[in-house]
Amino acid sequence: MSAEHNTPAGLPRDVRADFPILGTDLDGRTPVYLDNAATTHVPQQVLTAMYGYYTNDHSNVGRGVHALGMRATGRFMRSRERVRDFLNAADASEVVFTKSATESLNLVAHGFGPQVVSSGDEVLISGLEHHSNLLPWRELCARTGATLQVADVDEHGEPSLDAFRAKITDRTRVIAVAHVSNVQGTVNPVREIAAEAHARGIVVVVDGAQAVAHRKVDVRDLDADFYCFSGHKMYGPHGVGVLYGKAEHFARLEPLLLGGGMTPIATYADGPLGARPPLRFEAGSPNIAGMVGIAAAMDYLDELGRDAVGEHDAALAARAAEGLRALDGVTVYGAQAPLGGIVSFNVDGVHPNDVGSHLDSFGIATRTGVHCATPLLDSLGLVGSVRASFGVYNTAAEVDLLVESVGTAEKGFWSTEHPNERFLPG
Repeated sequence: MSAEHNTPAGLPRDVRADFPILGTDLDGRTPVYLDNAATTHVPQQVLTAMYGYYTNDHSNVGRGVHALGMRATGRFMRSRERVRDFLNAADASEVVFTKSATESLNLVAHGFGPQVVSSGDEVLISGLEHHSNLLPWRELCARTGATLQVADVDEHGEPSLDAFRAKITDRTRVIAVAHVSNVQGTVNPVREIAAEAHARGIVVVVDGAQAVAHRKVDVRDLDADFYCFSGHKMYGPHGVGVLYGKAEHFARLEPLLLGGGMTPIATYADGPLGARPPLRFEAGSPNIAGMVGIAAAMDYLDELGRDAVGEHDAALAARAAEGLRALDGVTVYGAQAPLGGIVSFNVDGVHPNDVGSHLDSFGIATRTGVHCATPLLDSLGLVGSVRASFGVYNTAAEVDLLVESVGTAEKGFWSTEHPNERFLPG
């Protein structure tokens, strides 16, 4: 079996040549990379931008007036403005650079949560959240004496606006929700949730890690109070993330880290730091190359057209879901169309890890396990699942190879020796 790497449908050009790693020889097999929800590959355009920074402009920012320092500072400032434009934020001061979506969520939970959540209050999340949008809020509730509430998912593992409405009370202070599920590709009704929440004075925090690579995100249209994502899930580098926040909320947010660069004032006595957003939340030397890289990744997505990218990824996921559902003994999870470019499934009687290993023998990379969403898998009664997630370089031929290969999966070590065990973490 082999996958003919034809041009990804719906995109303006063939993009596979943009990704050097896709030419890797896996013992005579070309990679069929369907693990994009974990991390996407990096196009040459992003690598070139980062290399150009290191070879032409590398220095620290905001530290000196010499030529290289000013050039680095310029790249740093332009990257922030690029993110502002990408999200349609009102001002660049509403864009904070972090190392990941996880750090962004922790910053909000630790620095903003105690400003609005106290004993007897409630924080509401959905039943499909990634651990990164569960654990910080669970810990906040433990610290403050608040209660963590969960909007129930249905038998397909999907939440609804009604499920959120049913759990909102006069004690709800924060709603934290994924824009797109990292397990099933379910798209949550964020705009509608925000409208319901804001009518009651509730703050809405959105984990957009699985959204920005697949759809146009307009934070003002969504009316999210906070929105975050990571570079490595949108064709950018690891180690850089973004936290968007409305200016009025950033004014109340306390920094998670203290140190150089985040304040112009430091004395031996207690006193105000005098720092303004966004630098107030960016203590220490920044990941300038990462910021250059994430800005270049945004340029790359815009060059392809974000609507075209979303349609391409959704079409491949729909093709995969249809093909897998046609196989005897295969269960595909989620009832909605997989608009997030993600399909999760299992083969009856075969442990997900055995399916993943079988697929790897054909050069197909998928994710197996609980996908850092243990409560969701528990609610579905699953040891784990196999997740195929799609990106701009994937093709219909690769989807067909996935379906054909799943059809020949058999029991192996995990199914016979550890049928009910999870390989944790993840």
